[in-house]
Amino acid sequence: MTPTAEPAQGNHRATYREVLAEPRFRLLFSTRAVSITADALRIATFSVLVFSATGSALLSAVAFGIGFIPQLFGSMLLGSLADRLPPRALITGGYALMCAAALLLALVRMPVAASLGVVALVSLATPVFHGASSRLVAQSLEGDAYVLGRSLNNIAGAGAQLFGLALGGAVVAALGPRWALAVSAAFYLGCALAVCIRLPRLQPGEFGGTPGTAGGDSGAVRASLHGAGLLLRGRTVRRLMLAQWLPPAFVAGAEGLIVAYAGERHFAPGWYAVLMGCLPVGMLVGDLLVGRLLRPRARERLVVPLIALTGLPLIGFAAEPGVGVSSCLLLLSGLGYAYGLGLQRLFLDALPQDGQGQAFGLLGSGSMTLQGVGPVCLGAVAAGIGTGGAIALAGGAVALTAGWILTWHPPTSPVPVPSYSTGSANGTEQHACSPPAQ
Repeated sequence: MTPTAEPAQGNHRATYREVLAEPRFRLLFSTRAVSITADALRIATFSVLVFSATGSALLSAVAFGIGFIPQLFGSMLLGSLADRLPPRALITGGYALMCAAALLLALVRMPVAASLGVVALVSLATPVFHGASSRLVAQSLEGDAYVLGRSLNNIAGAGAQLFGLALGGAVVAALGPRWALAVSAAFYLGCALAVCIRLPRLQPGEFGGTPGTAGGDSGAVRASLHGAGLLLRGRTVRRLMLAQWLPPAFVAGAEGLIVAYAGERHFAPGWYAVLMGCLPVGMLVGDLLVGRLLRPRARERLVVPLIALTGLPLIGFAAEPGVGVSSCLLLLSGLGYAYGLGLQRLFLDALPQDGQGQAFGLLGSGSMTLQGVGPVCLGAVAAGIGTGGAIALAGGAVALTAGWILTWHPPTSPVPVPSYSTGSANGTEQHACSPPAQ
């Protein structure tokens, strides 16, 4: 990987204490962790609710993933709002919208199609307020502190997801799915109130954004489509997005087959949950070690090896190993997810200043959409070659992605980055990645 930071700061290693000392980041970090807990609680509970109403495994699976796939469309159509509207109003409104949707699902007995529609509509807006939050974090933290901020978000996200799933199971068992949805609504409400009270009132121009115009919804849609097109046409940004989209999508496809794999191998009841927990545990440990112990340039040089580490252990499932070996393979695969830390500064440096919010929203929504599609595609493959073979195929695809990144070479001359506000070039697109030093 080729560092792009200034020489004086390029290899400075920040600390988690420095990152958490920033009040704005601390607020966004804590509310995001709580909202991820609420997301996991709501998603699992809604899936249970749909299954209990219909008895359909297919509809239950649709309920589980319905909040993922529409996010990419939301980012494409509305993503520019993350750079055009005041961040406090956007983030507060996003959490309030999630709260209202969870309450509606909890209190109103709607047809299944209508409830799925509610979740899908809300997910269209998710990239907007997530993009505004990510942009605010990028403006609040500099250099390696930004990378460690992303590391903390990853660590907290993995822990919050595990806690939310466990809490959902406990609340559903004790009170039923509708009360569990009400609990998730309370979490969202707490996040909305915390941001509304504690985040300063900032206009987009005060943190580098482009103030909104009176163009209405159609203006926002045109600006969003235009901005997304500019981002995806830029080779460096497009490559960095794909590098952050493809490995998680393939691994998510493999993860979606764990339950079926455990069933085919006749593992004892409950072991599938242990296997599913190995990936997030590995992710948490990997982010902690790579984020805390390695300097920025070392992280950037290790991107390709860590992507390979994410995929290669999964190839071992072709031998259909038992519980112990399967757990170790999944744990090792999770460790490799720390590769993303080596791409954070490079991705931020490649973005146009007035399109960061939309870029972060597009990055997150694209990842979520592909992670929703991955299990469907790998499930179809597993019908022909078996779950072990399909998981191994996913691992091979991740390894091929690592090989593709090795082919990246720096351009011979700078590439202009177009401005979002004028459509003209206003900066230089620096190449982000090259093969690691030998």
